[in-house]
Amino acid sequence: MAEGEKLIPINIEDEMKSAYIDYSMSVIVSRALPDVRDGLKPVHRRVLYGMHELGVRANTAHKKSARIVGEVLGKYHPHGDTSVYDTMVRMAQDWSLRYLLVDGQGNFGSIDGDSPAAMRYTEARMQKISEDMLADIDKDTVDHKLNFDDTLKEPTVLPTRIPGLLVNGASGIAVGMATNMPPHNLTEVVDGTVAYIENNDIEIDELMQHIKAPDFPTGGTIYGYDGVKEAFHTGRGRVVLRGKANIEEVNGRECIIVNEIPYQVNKADMIKKTADLINDKKIDGISTIRDESDRNGMRIVYVLKRDAIPNIVLNKLYKYTALQSSFSVNNIALVNGRPEMLNLKDLIHHFVEHRHEVVVRRTKYELKKAEERAHILEGLIIASDNIDEVIALIRASANADEARNKLIERFKLSELQAKAIVEMRLRQLTGLEQDKLRAEYEELMKTIEDLKDILEKKERRMDIIKEELREVQSKYGDERRSNIEYAGGDLSIEDMIPDEKVVITISHAGYIKRTSLTEYKTQNRGGVGQKASTTRNEDFLEHLFVGTNHQYMLFFTQKGKCFWMRVYEIPEGSKTSKGRAIQNLINIEQDDKVMAFICTQDLKDEEYINNHYVIMATKNGQVKKTSLEQYSRPRTNGINAITIKENDELLEAKLTTGESQVMLALRSGKAIRFEEAKTRPMGRNASGVRGITLQHDKDEVIGMIAVNDMESNILVVSENGYGKRSSLEDYRITNRGGKGVKTISITEKTGNLVAIKNVTDEDDLMIINKSGIAIRMEVSDLRVMGRATQGVKLINLKGNDSIAAVAKVMKDDEEPEVEAEGIENTDVSENGTAIDNNETEN
Repeated sequence: MAEGEKLIPINIEDEMKSAYIDYSMSVIVSRALPDVRDGLKPVHRRVLYGMHELGVRANTAHKKSARIVGEVLGKYHPHGDTSVYDTMVRMAQDWSLRYLLVDGQGNFGSIDGDSPAAMRYTEARMQKISEDMLADIDKDTVDHKLNFDDTLKEPTVLPTRIPGLLVNGASGIAVGMATNMPPHNLTEVVDGTVAYIENNDIEIDELMQHIKAPDFPTGGTIYGYDGVKEAFHTGRGRVVLRGKANIEEVNGRECIIVNEIPYQVNKADMIKKTADLINDKKIDGISTIRDESDRNGMRIVYVLKRDAIPNIVLNKLYKYTALQSSFSVNNIALVNGRPEMLNLKDLIHHFVEHRHEVVVRRTKYELKKAEERAHILEGLIIASDNIDEVIALIRASANADEARNKLIERFKLSELQAKAIVEMRLRQLTGLEQDKLRAEYEELMKTIEDLKDILEKKERRMDIIKEELREVQSKYGDERRSNIEYAGGDLSIEDMIPDEKVVITISHAGYIKRTSLTEYKTQNRGGVGQKASTTRNEDFLEHLFVGTNHQYMLFFTQKGKCFWMRVYEIPEGSKTSKGRAIQNLINIEQDDKVMAFICTQDLKDEEYINNHYVIMATKNGQVKKTSLEQYSRPRTNGINAITIKENDELLEAKLTTGESQVMLALRSGKAIRFEEAKTRPMGRNASGVRGITLQHDKDEVIGMIAVNDMESNILVVSENGYGKRSSLEDYRITNRGGKGVKTISITEKTGNLVAIKNVTDEDDLMIINKSGIAIRMEVSDLRVMGRATQGVKLINLKGNDSIAAVAKVMKDDEEPEVEAEGIENTDVSENGTAIDNNETEN
């Protein structure tokens, strides 16, 4: 042992305790947690201050990153260069920070997790917003402390005008505690802060009217609001984030396109993990994934298999991949050097307090400088008033010190004033300069008065803070990037899909789609109609149905099979898109086709299914009734609904309560009405009983209706556009199986009967021609006539066009009535001939 040294025995437990506490305090206070006032950790603060000291502003040239890192490392931050460079890089990444603090030039990494280029290759400078974080730092607004080697001073906090902690958030792991704060929108934060300044007793719920939710740099959707609410109220909460996805058709294939992903999700990792899940058969329905992102934005394309249902695939992506992730808010920041959990109001309160202190200190500094200058000006004015005597006095002095002392003695000046007079330039003796001195002095006195007023009145200081915040808002405020889905949460697929009214259309060739009902307008009788759907050559719309997204669809095919589907599983299309082939959605045989579908409520509701029946009719006049309960257990390959005899096919299926009356109409213009009770319920495999007798070999049933409302009218439409509405009472009740009574006078002009519907004044009617033109009209426009008349013209047909389908549509009260109108300009019909839609035939 060397001379003079001695050993001190220490208990290892005590040493470990004290050393670890020292270490943990150091990590908590000067490494991992942000300061509540400027929202920065020491390393961020040092990077910005280092750039400020170097003069690397937003309006100067970029400087080599290594030069900036060297400055920060050598003067303020005695740690590894990586820690400083990594911090600076993150401050320049637009997917990491909501409002960038550093303007980087070169490779600063990517959202795919690519590392940035080494600091010798990149350059950086401050962003404009950073200058506002450092504004007034030279006016003694914040305390400075000695750096690590006591040679320089560095600020303990920045005098920021930006509520940095709220707008950019922070994350860090200290010892025994961590912080994870989300970024917010500057425009909203300023609005909230101003609201707090105007009313310090404002409730958090009122602040949330301004600051609605976090706002992440990568956009996305905040799914569910409960977590946000909890975080704002307590400082802790879980915010669920989803990428923004939409369903598009690309080259004839349906694709899910993702343009925004959740915050802090690595895009390349997300795609790789999704591919692994597809290979492991955890997610099915996706055939390929393409990353088409470029410098213009993100675009991840999930190409779906032909039989996949987009909404269900998207839901699985949300469930199993990082396309939905959560941000656990944990608002811990340093308040007066101690870590505290803070809610939204606390964060705003501490920022406003800091701004207030900065404004006070800045005003005091400016007042001190103004008073010092005024003091000197007073001396200069005295000198200029007695200039001849001053000059004589100075000339008679042996040196400057003597001159100063004489001036002090003669004019009762201070040391500073005398020094200023001695150092005065000759040009200041001109009359103009003397006027300037007086003007400057008067201006200064006003300023001093104003500054003293600010220091006396808190309201004025608060107005200044508000004014400066508004200025920041106008300079850097922008729109929200993350939108909020308030109703989200741990919900099932149907909860993701709004239960809105939709129009389901099926074309003759079996193409199906659903379209929002609001896309259709109401027109008056005799209009030309609007283009309703683009169909393939020789194809036309045949069925049209109105339901809601959450209902169940039962499909009945020509061969008597029944298939099951939810309405939201039907692909969505615009009014003019052609839809998807039903064959791709349900396992239907090649030579079979869907003839009827029923929209039902919840098939798991036992009371509902036991009190409802499905009544079916075939072209040859057979009818059959079966309990809905028989169809409540779906199979992918379909179930038998009715046994169809040779040369017959299923035509129609209706949902009834067992109390209704059934009407069947024939192509030849006859109709029959009988009680539903005349048909007993049968099993799914039965073939039914006779409903109506056909007039001749070529005759067939064209429609069936189940009437529940005895006040409703019967509407019949013929293929050449004639139709009429007659009273239900005109059709007497007969036994089932009879020949029926005349429902419309069939002539060459009217053409054969094509549709029968039961209607009331509350209904709208949708008529579609084989050429794809559709018209929607109000039933109340049609007067009630006798059943033996030929009716009135409902739609003007062009050339050889004829009516393809007629459907009843529920009247939508909110929908504006639209006068009869055609499409502007000229459309081309299926056979290529031009149709002038503005012309009306009589």
